[in-house]
Amino acid sequence: MNVAKSGYRVFSANSTTACTELAKKITERLGVELGKSVVYQESNRETRVDVKESVRGQDIFIIQTIPRDVNTAIMELLVMAYALKTSCAKNIIGVIPYFPYSKQCKMRKRGSIVCKLLASMLAKAGLTHIITMDLHQKEIQGFFSFPVDNLRASPFLLQYIQEEIPDYRNAIIVAKSPSAAKRAQSYAERLRLGLAVMHGEAQCSESDMADGRHSPPSVRNTTGHPGLELPWKHQAPFPGIELPIMMAKEKPPITVVGDVGGRIAIIVDDIIDDVEDFVAAAEILKERGAYKIYIMATHGLLSADAPRLIEESAIDEVVVTNTVPHEVQKLQCPKIKTVDVSMILAEAIRRIHNGESMAYLFRNITVDD
Repeated sequence: MNVAKSGYRVFSANSTTACTELAKKITERLGVELGKSVVYQESNRETRVDVKESVRGQDIFIIQTIPRDVNTAIMELLVMAYALKTSCAKNIIGVIPYFPYSKQCKMRKRGSIVCKLLASMLAKAGLTHIITMDLHQKEIQGFFSFPVDNLRASPFLLQYIQEEIPDYRNAIIVAKSPSAAKRAQSYAERLRLGLAVMHGEAQCSESDMADGRHSPPSVRNTTGHPGLELPWKHQAPFPGIELPIMMAKEKPPITVVGDVGGRIAIIVDDIIDDVEDFVAAAEILKERGAYKIYIMATHGLLSADAPRLIEESAIDEVVVTNTVPHEVQKLQCPKIKTVDVSMILAEAIRRIHNGESMAYLFRNITVDD
């Protein structure tokens, strides 16, 4: 493709060498050159972006993967988008395979919905469209004031299971928590396999204590003097109102609903970051008779000591996509394998620029994927 006549440019907004690999793979598939720009940190840690070519009147795609320094990556994306906006780019589309802060998409007690804040910042910086993959909650799309294409990695992971796992017909798909059951069910139906669900692990991120529902009830003045109120601990609820007392949650014993004995257990999820839950699930499945344990996830953040914990665990293999750079983690743990999703990202870029339908990329894809 003639770069000068293509009508669009593809830039990488990341300052680290490892994170430009996905951008290079995408541009190679598109047959275009990677846009000329310089992204770097000054001595005082401020982010600076210099665009080295004209972008006036063109569609610009900014590819940004999220390394461990999440906040720096966000600033790189914001600064580059604003630089392109002020350079009169026609449309600015962010290609963000893993959307950061996606776990902070629900209101918590005295907290905030950080994911919505980030969506507003991206719009203010000049982005007009986003391509992402497997949002942690699909409702996040509603935070944006512009279109969001939430692609799916499940076809690539399903293909890996069929081609790279020997005797996968003897496997069973496992949801490590009831909240992951829909995704696991979708995988199981496509592969014509059985389904098992684990229950009993701690659900700290979804704790009722964190979302404000245990806040004190509304009270009225009990002193008889308008404008003078007693401290909360001395006030009483409205007379005649007795709220039912909710029983406190207790962590039940871990159980596995489904027979995994003599089977290959494949745990599926969207993100694998802190791996303690996955390691504990693997131990339980091993005790229940599973002879091999695989983990399939879209985003392999693998923070902190995750590679070491995986290497020392009963997990046989962890399969993630290249939405997040994890080359260092792979060097520390040979059990980590990577599936390339640059093909679908490149096709999404081509279709958006040409004004073609995106339905082809979602064929046979369900909401639960």
